[in-house]
This record gives sequence, structure tokens and C-alpha cells, in this order.
Amino acid sequence: MGKSIQRKAVIPRSGATATMTAPESPVRGDLTRAVVTRRTSYPKGHHIKPHWHGRAQFVFAVAGTMQVRTARHAWIVPPSRALWVPARTVHEIQMYGVVDMHSLYVDAAAAAGMPASCAVLEVTPLLRELVVRAATVPGTYDEHGDDGLLLRLLLVEIRQLPPCALDLPLPESADLTQLCESILADLSTRRPCDVDAEDMNTSTRTLYRRFLRETGISFARWKQQARLLESIRRLAEGAPVTRVAVDLGYESPGAFSTMFRRSLGVAPRAFTAGH
Repeated sequence: MGKSIQRKAVIPRSGATATMTAPESPVRGDLTRAVVTRRTSYPKGHHIKPHWHGRAQFVFAVAGTMQVRTARHAWIVPPSRALWVPARTVHEIQMYGVVDMHSLYVDAAAAAGMPASCAVLEVTPLLRELVVRAATVPGTYDEHGDDGLLLRLLLVEIRQLPPCALDLPLPESADLTQLCESILADLSTRRPCDVDAEDMNTSTRTLYRRFLRETGISFARWKQQARLLESIRRLAEGAPVTRVAVDLGYESPGAFSTMFRRSLGVAPRAFTAGH
């Protein structure tokens, strides 16, 4: 099948700051409205530096895949998914491919009942069309007219969306962070956990215990999740299933497809077709 091609993994080496020292990015629009809409196109590889908004943000890309990162988590957001970001959450965004982003900025009253923390949400066909239509609504739309009804319906639909397990928790301590970065730099290599522990001059049991305490999941589960997110990014960019399986160190495309289906409920090809 040819030589495996190594690529940079889903997490960049410079992450979002953990404090509110990142600058606020003011929401542009009529802030007397409960929901402000914005559509922006970004070139491949564009990076939005760490920032925060005074309103909650619903981040959705009609085309292109995004990685959104906070201090302790990273999410991959393909076109079939969206990310809910609560107000005043420091985050940064990396674009993979040309991204056509549609954002909704929601005030505190309208955001009631939404997730209290960042969450990847599965976008329904109805919601996709509502978001696309909302991007054409004038900034001074009539909240009591048809445009206001459209945006209220959009918020109702968002509240019904099921969350998706497309996040990767990140450790807090410097040595575990360095370990994670070395793993993410080459996800095709499946090193035994005792080798990772030896590199850190600690026991395997201690490594497991610390990793679980700092991330909330086991070390082995974290490695699998890292590969899952990277596979989603590559599939969204059009990479063949076989190439993704080989590059990420799976024994066969079938083994990769089994993991993918178990994690997301669909086969890789079906997931890609859903875009």
C-alpha cells in the first residue's frame, strides 16, 4: 500500500491560554438583538488566535473542517457538526481546507438551556438550512416578525441536538502535555505504555493514575480518541479510508472501520457522505 505519509496531528503545539488574559473579540452587529449572525470565509490553514466573546457562540462550517481548542480540550468540527461555545470561553480555531463559517452569537437570556460547557453537536438537515437562511437576515431584523421567528426556531432546534464525542481532553501538567504532544506528532506509532512511562522516569501505574486524574479518561482511551479525531479531519479533507487507516497505524482498513463505527455509530464512508 506504499509508504505511510506522516502529517502533523490534530493538536498544534501552541494552545489557547487558560486565563482571560486573551483579548476579547467584540461581537459585531446590533446587540439589542438576542441573536447576531455572521458569515465569514477563511483560507486553508488560517488560524484565529486565542480570544473570547461576551456572548455564547454557535460555530458551524457549511464547508471545511475546523479544530477548536481551549486550554484543556480540543474539538474537531467537520461540516456535519457544530460547536457550542459558552460566553467568555477563551478559544482558538484552526482551519483545515477553505472554511465557510456561519456563527451565531447568542445573548444570555436566549442561551438559557444550552450546554454549560463547550460541546460538539450533530447538525440536522433542518438546522443546516436554518443556519444558512439566518446568514441572510439583516442585522436589524424584526424580532417579532418572520426573521425573529426563524431565529427562535433555530435556537429551539439547537437545544434538541445530541452531543457528539468529538473532544480530546488535555492534561494540565507540563510533562504530561509534552508526552501528549509527542504522541500527536506521530499517531502512526503505537508505542507500549510502559515505554511512555519509562521516558517520563515513572511507573506505568503512576502514569495511568495521573493521566486519568488530569483528563478524566484512561491513557489508552485518550490515544484512541486522538486517532479518531485525526481520522475525522483527514476524511473530511477527502483522504481515502485505506490511507487514513494505514497512516494512523491500524492493522487493516477493517480494524479502523470497526473502531470508527463503534465510536460514532456510522462507517467512515457513511460519515464522509454525510458532509
